[in-house]
Amino acid sequence: MAVSDGELVQMFEHVLKLSRVDETQSVAVLKSHYSNVRTVKAAMEAAQRLKAKVYIVELPSFNATTAMGNDMTAFCGDTALTGNLAAQRALEAADLIVDTMMLLHSPEQEQILKTGTRILLAVEPPEVLARMLPTAEDKVRVAASAKLLEKARTMSVRSKAGSDFHAQLGQYPAVQEYGFADEPGHWDHWPSGFLFSWPNEETAQGTLVLDVGDILLPFKTYSREQITLEIEKGFITKIHGGFEAEYLREYMAYFKDPEVYGISHIGWGLQPRAQWTAMGLYDKNDGMCMDARAFYGNFLFSTGPNTEVGGKRKTPCHMDIALRNCDVYLDDLAVVSAGNVVAPEASLVR
Repeated sequence: MAVSDGELVQMFEHVLKLSRVDETQSVAVLKSHYSNVRTVKAAMEAAQRLKAKVYIVELPSFNATTAMGNDMTAFCGDTALTGNLAAQRALEAADLIVDTMMLLHSPEQEQILKTGTRILLAVEPPEVLARMLPTAEDKVRVAASAKLLEKARTMSVRSKAGSDFHAQLGQYPAVQEYGFADEPGHWDHWPSGFLFSWPNEETAQGTLVLDVGDILLPFKTYSREQITLEIEKGFITKIHGGFEAEYLREYMAYFKDPEVYGISHIGWGLQPRAQWTAMGLYDKNDGMCMDARAFYGNFLFSTGPNTEVGGKRKTPCHMDIALRNCDVYLDDLAVVSAGNVVAPEASLVR
């Protein structure tokens, strides 16, 4: 359903309040030619209503010659901000950046966050923003699981489809996404609702089986057949299956970079308003499909870069893959059982 301009401004005002924007704050809206015009205008007006000091940083378009498709996650690393120190300093001067063009996985974003500036990414269609409008309870839910993830030293994943995956934890931090940016140096994405960490280097091991109905991003497709990934010492070494496995092999091989096969972040979805079925109702050029990343009880793993937490893999190919019906364990504690969240936060109001 369509969202009116007035409603969109009200939603932004709600999220900016959760992000602690007031008359003492400065807000930069980062945009490019492909930014949603309504989103940019709503962010500006909401920040003005809260009496914040507001300004726009507009950057030219950026096209990587090796990129395929229009999804914002289909190419990682360089952005329109790369090498533009003047624009970076303008962004670092803000207390909060509303990113409508996508800086994720860029070194510049990490440099900005280290100054204490907060970043809120907002690139989904307005109706998706409305359905997953964040609440204070979302943060409580994610934070409860984050306490478990921060203490854990191993993560294990099993499924009836055949997944049997293990990784050691502790080398990299746990990251929370709950839909607003309320703490210094915090990056978040509206909408979201999940958490994750990265395996210790060279410890991810085993098999992950993508079953029928599991989701591959940025392809934005539901798998119609099983795809089996064999993983050794942190890297995918073999991809088995039929046509879809061949397609995945060819896509990853296209980048001619062994780092694309590295296992990146691993975690699970905690947003009850996100829907596994939602992706099928949108065009592939409509946003990033955050429903797929955040739906309650998924096991979400990714491949490729890990520079956002100090790792060394700066590689352009980034896959996010959401598996259903998995058992996820932190050490010996079950946090997801057959796709149902069973960690302590499951008792919170959904």
